[in-house]
Amino acid sequence: MGGVSPEAIESVQQLADTWRAVVLDRGTGDVADPPGMAIRWADSQFPFWNCITFTDRDCGVRLLEDRFAQAVDYMRRRRQPGLIWLFEELLDPTCRKALPQAAERAGLALSLSGFGMAGDILPIAEPHHPELEFVRVTTEEQLIAYADLNSRAYGMPLEAGRHGLAGSALWKTGMYTYLGLADGVPVSAAATVATGDCLFLALVATAPEGQRRGYGEATVRKALYEGARATGLTRTVLHATLAGAPVYERIGYRKVASIGFWGLKR
Repeated sequence: MGGVSPEAIESVQQLADTWRAVVLDRGTGDVADPPGMAIRWADSQFPFWNCITFTDRDCGVRLLEDRFAQAVDYMRRRRQPGLIWLFEELLDPTCRKALPQAAERAGLALSLSGFGMAGDILPIAEPHHPELEFVRVTTEEQLIAYADLNSRAYGMPLEAGRHGLAGSALWKTGMYTYLGLADGVPVSAAATVATGDCLFLALVATAPEGQRRGYGEATVRKALYEGARATGLTRTVLHATLAGAPVYERIGYRKVASIGFWGLKR
């Protein structure tokens, strides 16, 4: 039990706690904590909102196989696809080596990989970008623009992001949700929310045509700046894709956990 780093445990708990609020905001779906699992499943067309993570520490191979079987059975009974977010630091060394084979036997395929990241980096300086105007998302029109940016950035139909965010009170009032506008057109997006004693960063996206101009990083910094200013929090947590991690390291985050995102085989 003592082999799992506190920061990896924190990363799992931040996911479970933040996604609880996200799923409840949608008004449907499951928020449940059976032994060794956290189910946060909105049954949304936006697959990030359909999530299972495992919470056992120093998990062995036999226990992982049991958790996979439980999760796969659950996922097969849902209408919408989703992912198991597996924090590999919670597995014992033997189990970590056996993970690919165990997932294969369970009928799972790796969709993408990423990292849990954290840093005691707040407050930060107010950001500026010569090509961007930052606006806080407070209207439904702005929220739809935010959803569309995420859909486009992750290669999803526009309907997926809208199904995950449209009509949300949480993203308009309970979070520090920002768009970056270039010549009045939304090109980047980021949001932060207070979860316990951390500021959680979520749904960072840049329009495909706006890549490599610093838009995403600037908008992340804006969401962090405003969230920290409002809450006084000094620690921040996020979950990053492999591609996004270097951007967050420039801001000051450190990798604290490796995450595999596992979905049902097609």
